[in-house]
Amino acid sequence: MGHLPLTSAPLTATDPAISAVQKRTLTVLLVSQILSGVGLAAGVTVAGLLAGQMLHDTSLSGLPITLLTAGSAGAAVVIGRVSQCLGRRPGLAAGYLTGALGGAGVVVAAALDSPALLFASLFLYGAGTTSNLQARHAGADLAAPHQRARATSTVIVATTVGGIAGPLLATPAGHLATALHLPGPTGLFLLSTAAFALAALTLLVWLRPDPLLLARTLTATPAESTPAASPSRAGPGLLIGVVVLVLSQLVMVAVMTMTPIHMHAHGFGTTASGLVIALHTGSMYLPSPLAGRLVDRFGATAMSVVTACTLLAAGVAAALAPGHSFPLITLALVLLGVGWSFGLVTGTAIVTNSAPLATRARVQGLVDVAVALAGAAGGLASGVVVAYAGYPVLAVLCGILASVAAPAAVVAARKNSAHA
Repeated sequence: MGHLPLTSAPLTATDPAISAVQKRTLTVLLVSQILSGVGLAAGVTVAGLLAGQMLHDTSLSGLPITLLTAGSAGAAVVIGRVSQCLGRRPGLAAGYLTGALGGAGVVVAAALDSPALLFASLFLYGAGTTSNLQARHAGADLAAPHQRARATSTVIVATTVGGIAGPLLATPAGHLATALHLPGPTGLFLLSTAAFALAALTLLVWLRPDPLLLARTLTATPAESTPAASPSRAGPGLLIGVVVLVLSQLVMVAVMTMTPIHMHAHGFGTTASGLVIALHTGSMYLPSPLAGRLVDRFGATAMSVVTACTLLAAGVAAALAPGHSFPLITLALVLLGVGWSFGLVTGTAIVTNSAPLATRARVQGLVDVAVALAGAAGGLASGVVVAYAGYPVLAVLCGILASVAAPAAVVAARKNSAHA
C-alpha cells in the first residue's frame, strides 16, 4: 500500500522513498482522472440540449452550465476543507460520490420531466467536476518545487482519455437511454454516474499514503526555504495565479457552452457538435505536459502572456468562423482548449508555489471556488449575450477579456522583482 521505510532521518521531496510514493500517487490519480474524464463530458455536451428540450427556451441553454459550475464552487470549499483536515483521499472521493448522485438525479429528472430536479441534480453534479479539477493539486503535493508544474500537468492530461471518449459516446449512450425508455440526452449521464463512482472507489482503495498528509511531514528543500514560500504566509504571486485561472475558466466556459447551440442553429447535429467538443476537450488536456515543461523552464510570467495571446486568438477565430464551417469552428475550439490548458497549468503552478503548506489545501479550494464562480458567470452570461448580440460578439468579448492576463502578469512580475 505504498508504506515508507522506517527511518529517523528527515525526508524531503527529492528523497528516493518519497519519489517512489510520488510515482505511485500519480499512477492512481491517472486512473481516477481517466474515469472521471468521462463524467465531464455529459455536462458539456448534452446538459444545455437537455435543458433546452425541457424548457423550450434556448436563451436558458447556458443555465445548466451555470448551475453545474455553481455547484462546483460550493464543492470546492467543502473538498478543500475536508482535504485540509483529513487529506486528499476522502476529500476527492466525497466529491466524486456526490457527482455520481447528481448524475443519477439528472436521469430521474429527465424521466419525470422535472426542471426543478434537473437543476438541483446539476448543482450536485458539479462536485464531480471539482474533484477532477482538484486532483491536480494532489499530483503536486509530493513533487519537488522544480517539478510541480510537470506533476500537475501529468494529472491533467489523464483526463484526455475520458474527456474525448465521453462526447464521442453521446450517440450510442443516447441509444442506450432510448432503449431504457429514457430521453436520449440522459445516456451520457448514465455513463457519467458509473464513471464518477468508479473514480471514487479507485481513490479510496489505492491512494495511500495520502500525499498531502505525507507532504506535511517532509523537510523543506532549499528551493522552498525562502521568505516567499513561508509555511505560514502566502507568496506574492498568489493573486496573479488567481487572475490567470479565473480568466481562463470564464472565457473557456462561455465560448464552449454556446458552441453546440450555435452549431445546431446552423444545421449541425449532435454527432458533429459532440466531435467538436471532443476535440476541444482533447486540446484542453493533451497540451498540459508541454505547458508544464514550459512553465518549469521559462517561468509563469512568460506563460501567462502566452495564455492570454492564445485565448485572444481563439476568440477572434470563433468570431470569424462562418456558422456552417465545421473546420473553422473546430479550429477555434481547439485554440480555446489549448489556451485554457496553458492557463490552468500556469495558474496552478503559481498558486501552489505561493500558498503556505500549512493551509495549502484550503487556499487551493478557495481559489477553485473563484474559478468555478467565473465559469458560472461565463455560462450564465453566454446565453444572454448570444440571444441578444450573437455568438461572434460573445467570442470577441471573451478574447478581449482574456488579454487582460498578459499585462497583469508582467506588472506583477516587475513588482515582485522590485521587492526581492
